[in-house]
Amino acid sequence: MRILAVVTARGGSKRVPGKNIRPLAGRPLISWTIDAVRPFSQVCDILVSTDDQAIYEVARAAGAMVPWLRPDELSTDIAPSAPVCIHALDWYEGSQGAVDGLLLLQPTSPFRRRDSLTRGLALYHEMARRTVIGVSPAVSHPQLCFTVDRMAMSPFIPTDGTPVRSQDLPPAYEINGAFYLIAPDNLRRYRSFVHEGSVPLIMDYPEERIDIDTEWDWRMAEAACQDWNPLD
Repeated sequence: MRILAVVTARGGSKRVPGKNIRPLAGRPLISWTIDAVRPFSQVCDILVSTDDQAIYEVARAAGAMVPWLRPDELSTDIAPSAPVCIHALDWYEGSQGAVDGLLLLQPTSPFRRRDSLTRGLALYHEMARRTVIGVSPAVSHPQLCFTVDRMAMSPFIPTDGTPVRSQDLPPAYEINGAFYLIAPDNLRRYRSFVHEGSVPLIMDYPEERIDIDTEWDWRMAEAACQDWNPLD
């Protein structure tokens, strides 16, 4: 099985400037993702798609393939991940041959356990190349959330008013941004990683759900580094 890992790393972060190459525990943030996937023989290449020269240099020094700088139209702060990955996939298959899957790895999710990556790759094979998406237990259960309209609160999910204990609720999960594995034909067909028939890769460790988007997230990541071992 040939899996192309694509790391999408735009240079124009506004809330955490330069975050993709900012040192986290002594390593550029993007290096955490490159290093995490490097040991897997199923991954034929790790391609970094970036529009930024500094990220380009750091990613190449970390051993990733960085064949070009991403076009401007795919580098805005509203550009979805799917077209960016299709651009990388089209180039790679045109020059390096067909692949069996594309693994999107966001550099802002640095804490992926070796076991989670192993399970995700195995699940993709076992499920006949159905899309696999990383999910983590939801921090706030939707049945315990509310909408607020001025000074009025209403249950986010309507109920009959019967009190519900949190321990009696069914498990709820949310996409964590750490793992997306999709077949090339599905990516081109749906132009999205989330579609009907996708299967979950449950990632239980709380560190795996960290997605760095703010300075607060960065501080959480720094705290997580103190005890982090991807093999524990």
